Amino acid sequence: MNIKSVLLAGATACSILVNAGNEDRVGSAGAAQLLVNPWARSSAAGDAGIASANGLEGSFVNIAGLAFTDKTQIKFNYSNWMGSAGIAFNSAGIAQRISESAVISVSVQSMNYGDIQITTVANPEGNIGFFSPRSSVFNVGYAKAFSSSIYGGINFKVISESISNLKANGVALDAGIRYVTGEQDQIKFGITLKNVGPVMRFKGDGLAQQVTYLSTSFNGSLEERSATFEMPSLLSIGGSYDFIFDENNKLNLGLGFTANSFSYDQFRLGLDYGMTGEKVAFNLRGGFVYERGLFGAENRSNALVGPTAGFSLDAIVGKNKSALGIEYTSRFAGVFGIIHTIGATINLK
Repeated sequence: MNIKSVLLAGATACSILVNAGNEDRVGSAGAAQLLVNPWARSSAAGDAGIASANGLEGSFVNIAGLAFTDKTQIKFNYSNWMGSAGIAFNSAGIAQRISESAVISVSVQSMNYGDIQITTVANPEGNIGFFSPRSSVFNVGYAKAFSSSIYGGINFKVISESISNLKANGVALDAGIRYVTGEQDQIKFGITLKNVGPVMRFKGDGLAQQVTYLSTSFNGSLEERSATFEMPSLLSIGGSYDFIFDENNKLNLGLGFTANSFSYDQFRLGLDYGMTGEKVAFNLRGGFVYERGLFGAENRSNALVGPTAGFSLDAIVGKNKSALGIEYTSRFAGVFGIIHTIGATINLK
């Protein structure tokens, strides 16, 4: 594989997705939880780390970044998704290097919408119990270094959505590549195609109704079928540059563009300033995501209003300089308030 192959693959994927996209389809896809970054560090930079996010953070932004895992990485993150909406978004994962060039990962994300009263036609007031809607994604990723400059990866997803009497399951794939160059590997380029898979459909007892046709004296069960819905497929292209002030201070500037098949295209800007000492590392991050209609509440199609910010603090321990860290991110969601993401990361070297 060489850089010409990388650029050709990226151009081909871009043309396929751009031709498939249509702004008239905005909001018509399902499995929207696939669009939500569960990790604090990369979401703080506006998901602009398409060419720079590493480890499990990269498993969402660009799976090729998984190849930059040192040895073992373990992450736990929690978000109060949509601020005051009461949605608990939990994420956990582990990445493990299995050879000099290859890394595998397993992670899971789950949205819990709380307890909702069960109501029926006969019991519109409820008082007959509760149900808890859930959305979850199970990921298995693999990434590899093909050379000192080219990295690639693939991520397999199993998606599940359920309420009390309906459930939908599906599968999807992500694929990504990263190209690194420069005297200090400070220039990076990345491209990723995400959420490609077959349609999903809800099934279950909730689609069966007891009916009576007076004209034919028929009394029985009527089985309905739900419409299918497509995955929120997208293509992201990005680049980054490291401004290396000295061996302990670095600023990463990330730029990205996301072509969405079922929502407006997005432009991303992210900054990540890192200070590394002998015993501690501190990173301060900020970002902005722009899409059409973002500044007008009446035309906005996204609950998020653009800005992101966060930080991480890592204690460097042991002879191998492993890192034990905490992270925090804020994402702003207009009338829903602020989405807080907190978590912990363990990096073993």
